[in-house]
Amino acid sequence: MNEDVVNMEIRKFLKKTGITSQREIEKALQAAVEGGKLSGSEQVAVSIKLEMPSIGLEHTVEGSIALE
Repeated sequence: MNEDVVNMEIRKFLKKTGITSQREIEKALQAAVEGGKLSGSEQVAVSIKLEMPSIGLEHTVEGSIALE
């Protein structure tokens, strides 16, 4: 295993997931506020699950996003 290649591939994956996740979260929050599901001043729970089924990795990160 080439650690430099693996490191670069992981960074590319994380960059892609970070950018697309941010866009999806922003769109969902905007739609929820516009649709009346959220007032726009609360804090919402969020989680993301990382999986690599071929090696049995499952990792969940939980947090919250404040809207104000």
